[in-house]
Amino acid sequence: MKLLEDPHMKSLLSVHDTVAQKRYDPELPPLPEVIDDEENSVKIIRLVKNKEPLGATIRRDDNTGAIIVARIMKGGAADRSGLINAGDELMEVNGIPLDDKKPEEIIRILAQSQGAITFKVGPAGRDDVPLREPKVFLRALFDYDPSKDNAIPCKEAGLGFKKGSILQIMSQGDATWWQAKHEGDANPRAGLIPSKQFQERRFALRQPAVTQPLQRTLSRRSSGFRRSFRLSRRDRKTNKSMYESKKSQIYDMADVPTYEEVAPYCRQRGAKHRLVVLVGPTGVGLDELKKKLLISDPQHFGFTIPHTTRPKRNQESDGVEYHFISKHLFETDIHNNKLVEYGVYNGNYYGTSLGSVRSILSKNKVCLMDVQPHTIKLLRTAEFKPFVVFVKPPPIERLRETRRNAKFLPGKDDKGSARPFTEEDFKEMLNSAEVMESHYGHLFEKVIVNDDLTTAFKELQLALKQVETETHWVPVSWTHS
Repeated sequence: MKLLEDPHMKSLLSVHDTVAQKRYDPELPPLPEVIDDEENSVKIIRLVKNKEPLGATIRRDDNTGAIIVARIMKGGAADRSGLINAGDELMEVNGIPLDDKKPEEIIRILAQSQGAITFKVGPAGRDDVPLREPKVFLRALFDYDPSKDNAIPCKEAGLGFKKGSILQIMSQGDATWWQAKHEGDANPRAGLIPSKQFQERRFALRQPAVTQPLQRTLSRRSSGFRRSFRLSRRDRKTNKSMYESKKSQIYDMADVPTYEEVAPYCRQRGAKHRLVVLVGPTGVGLDELKKKLLISDPQHFGFTIPHTTRPKRNQESDGVEYHFISKHLFETDIHNNKLVEYGVYNGNYYGTSLGSVRSILSKNKVCLMDVQPHTIKLLRTAEFKPFVVFVKPPPIERLRETRRNAKFLPGKDDKGSARPFTEEDFKEMLNSAEVMESHYGHLFEKVIVNDDLTTAFKELQLALKQVETETHWVPVSWTHS
């Protein structure tokens, strides 16, 4: 008997009785004694909220003044409970009526509440069961900070990201605000991001103010974008349209970088290698990096030989320095869209053919190319699956130090005009790099700063090895071919 009267034993027996009766549910507050017969059915919901947000946004109905649940964030506390749905009317929170409260005040009440929160909710009518949305992954092509976005319904519910981030889209039910989370993030809670259409509209409103200055900048510096057939300053005045492309820089202005749907891709054994495209301003060292790659493994790497209509010089061999062809054949290739890019220099055509790219890839080699940035878009196909590397110059102080004894080569056809770098060359290199990165940076998969050639080469080697052996995110259309 004494044992049964022991406080510890009494506690143990009480717990046993509770478990035996399966009384696990929380005790809900009693229903009001007087219920208005005219009042619609309501739900009394109690959620346990810790430090995480509730995971819902609200709005006031313009017609009725009611506080409505605008959206439920995927993976949040409200979503996991399954008790609150978009379209429900919030009537009370912890016994506080909400009919005279502004949405901002209600958000403040919810943010300050901890532990169990009791809601009085008017359920929305639901005739259909929402379908399970398929998994969609997007690569972000711009930076986004919800704390600086005045249009977002709730800044705390926003999801920030950087250019290049891979986002898993959890819901596209709202045409303006999608729900997403970072790919691989263990936190199941989604955040709000601007939809593709909304972001494009916002960009379009700002575009007239930025397009013209950028267009003028690109026009001034376009000759500095090309290394393979580069113009000297003397020749720029007489060869203004030295290098043309099927799509112009102005055409690119119409494209708004928002999101790109992507899928995981890993090259299978025996499959063709991905095309490697190097981009960078004049003098940054693209040719040097290409040559070092070729020397490091000539059986594995190759780069395209350009075509030209100029006469073959002494000691030149067809297919080594250039493929020498007639003007008629070159113009036929232009007409038949067989060239990646082409132009005229000193009255002769120069260009790179798609056939030369395919020839290297067909030999199970990695094809290395350097092109003008706006040409990248022409190569971004399922056939080539280009891996784009932007080679960036270091700050001007390092340029002065590292290029002190280097030679500036205006173009492959002007080897006799090599000269030391000037301060103007350094400034033009940095300015061109800035324009390239700001306008085409969303197309770059790897950025390498060529501060030291040996270090940059090792970084490039490692990146190309990873491209061949590891899984990468590529445009979803490339995986359906």
